[in-house]
Amino acid sequence: MTSEQTAAHGRLRGKVAVVIGAGQTPGETIGNGRASAIVYAREGAKVLVVDKDVDSAEDTCRLIQDEGGVASSFAADATSSEACAQMVAACVARYGTVDVLHNNVGIGANDRGVTSISEDAWDNILSVNLKSVLMPCRHVLGPMRSQGSGAIVNISSVAAISSSRMVAYKTSKAGVNAMTQQLALTNARFGIRVNCIMPGAMDTPMAIEGFSAARGMTREALRAERDARVPLNNKMGTGWDIAHAALFLVSDEARFVTGVILPVDGGASARVG
Repeated sequence: MTSEQTAAHGRLRGKVAVVIGAGQTPGETIGNGRASAIVYAREGAKVLVVDKDVDSAEDTCRLIQDEGGVASSFAADATSSEACAQMVAACVARYGTVDVLHNNVGIGANDRGVTSISEDAWDNILSVNLKSVLMPCRHVLGPMRSQGSGAIVNISSVAAISSSRMVAYKTSKAGVNAMTQQLALTNARFGIRVNCIMPGAMDTPMAIEGFSAARGMTREALRAERDARVPLNNKMGTGWDIAHAALFLVSDEARFVTGVILPVDGGASARVG
């Protein structure tokens, strides 16, 4: 059984969810995208598990299927309009519709301060982090508008509103927040809700494996350093915390919630200002 098993209540029964970035970096813990795909399936959704790394997407599918859930994989680059069009078409062909879109792609490699970041790094981070939200939304809006309903969750970062030495990552995630609000307002009349989650310090493979290697630290030392910065119990969150917040936002329990930028950060953003 996959860890963090909680009682399922069928909140997404009969729904179809597309989770982009639902594979993950290898590591000791679970990533935000994989955890969300698993939680959606536990709540009754049929899940299209999307990732550039189709083998990692298949691993997520197996975890879902081992619990009796319904999932299939799809390889796609979320920054490609053509790939996203094919992704939505494949989802409709397999499951009949798209009710939920969960955008969970983001990078920050080679980010620096304003005076030292390279132009290539700036262009790459901005392109990936913004287009990986724009393109999936562009192509999923057609089916959602036709059926008069839909829920989209974009994964941003608390870095969007807090102090950060990484200028491109911060700027791109602030852009995701702004795009979320724009999409929410322009699609409300179609019955489509669009919300955003800003994770804080999370104990995920992308954070721990990547940062520990880049800084030449042990995982344990990095975890201790990151834990100490979190107000709530001095402990980072996990991918499950993001998944459960996302589940609320895409469920009918949040039917009157749209345009929200929700920090899931153990209180870190309360320090802003």
